[in-house]
Amino acid sequence: MKYALTEKQTAVLREIAAASDALILPPRAIHTASALEKRGLIKRAWRGSRRVSVVTTEGRYYLKHGKHPREVQAEKDRLEKDADQAARAPADGTDLVSRLRSASGRITVPDPAPRTRGRWRAAYYDALHHGHVPEGHKLRWAGRQRGDCVFTLVEEEAETAAQPPTLPVVDVPESVGRPHPVVRTTRESLGRSQSVVDTRGKPEVIPLYLSRPLVDRALRIMNALLTEAENRGYDVETQTDLDRSEAVHTLAIVIRGRAFPLTLTERTTKVPHEKTPQEIRQAQHILWPRLPKYDEEFDGRLAIGAPAGNQYQHAYSYSDSARWTLESRLGHLLQKLEHLAAEAERQQREEELRKTEQRRRWYAAVAQAREHQVERYRVKVLTEQVGAWQQAVQIRAFCHAALARYGEASAPASELDWLQWAEAYAARIDPLASPLRTPPDPPASREALRDLLKGDLHTRPWPFDAQGRWTLAEEDPPDQPL
Repeated sequence: MKYALTEKQTAVLREIAAASDALILPPRAIHTASALEKRGLIKRAWRGSRRVSVVTTEGRYYLKHGKHPREVQAEKDRLEKDADQAARAPADGTDLVSRLRSASGRITVPDPAPRTRGRWRAAYYDALHHGHVPEGHKLRWAGRQRGDCVFTLVEEEAETAAQPPTLPVVDVPESVGRPHPVVRTTRESLGRSQSVVDTRGKPEVIPLYLSRPLVDRALRIMNALLTEAENRGYDVETQTDLDRSEAVHTLAIVIRGRAFPLTLTERTTKVPHEKTPQEIRQAQHILWPRLPKYDEEFDGRLAIGAPAGNQYQHAYSYSDSARWTLESRLGHLLQKLEHLAAEAERQQREEELRKTEQRRRWYAAVAQAREHQVERYRVKVLTEQVGAWQQAVQIRAFCHAALARYGEASAPASELDWLQWAEAYAARIDPLASPLRTPPDPPASREALRDLLKGDLHTRPWPFDAQGRWTLAEEDPPDQPL
């Protein structure tokens, strides 16, 4: 736990300690009081409907000595263990390197006391100055004065290979010798009398929004960027699209078929609003005039990125800062665009594979449903045939039993007519009276398979024709039953 207090926390602690009775803190000090309570410097309790705070013994100790008693005790314990920990430190540089090899090249000593830190320091310098570091390796040490000591033994070749590749620098010359066609068109469209340049609504030009003195630098930056993009094999296109029936003009670098729009603007800063003569006159006639509190003014810093409202608005953006200029960020910008294009291509491949797999599964489900439909239909036909055969056998047995009642005597003519008709009917319904064959398959339409499939059956082309044959060549047809 962090025991040090901020100025605000210390002030609240002093206020609670100076009170003659339990203090009721205002709502704005609730979070501060909670932090003090977690450190054990105060206690809080409910008195009626209000929460009061009192200082603890540890809190008074902190106010007197400037340190938390637990922190002081931890420091005492650390110093008491210093001798034992120092005895377990490496004896020399050879021992340190051996321990690093056994620990996969990294050892961390948690915040050692002075004697222990000194023993590790001596082992480090012994390894460094007496040739104990293996050839092709580097020995590093972090935490020389305070905090954890971290020793690492790294292989130089592996470290070099792990370094990110150096970005190619996009050179921005002081003057544009042969301007890019888009840069030439933009320069011709600017005119001479503008104090603020805004070409964001013009076609076939670079979208700019900046003060007039920065135009030359902005065009040099864009000329270098667009030329380098084309040298890498990318396309530079000016596009016009419709958004809510309005024309939107953009300049884009196209990488792997994906357009990344760019706009170059000058950043602004807020300044207090100064009333114009017109606003002063309006204020004389309006009781409560609505005036802006701040104005936006250009601050001389250029920024490049996707235009506002674009899907890439927050994906890539670079600008002048206290540490670098926009010219030095152009290589990073192109690298970011390349990464975005590669990631979009990867996602597209994954989406295509996902859709292909969904299509395959859907048609496999259709084929399986067709098999179940055919099987269910054949079971139905077979059950009907068995039922008809059993009925025919029973009718014949019934006729035979009816004739057997009379023995050698002849049955009445009316009964013989009925039994003859019954025999003929049994012959008609008996499936064994004619050769058996597989019944024709039922229709394979969407309506016929609707009960066996889930979801919308009209999202994809239906694979069966009117005769129930599989018609999609790009899909595997179902196994045809024998």
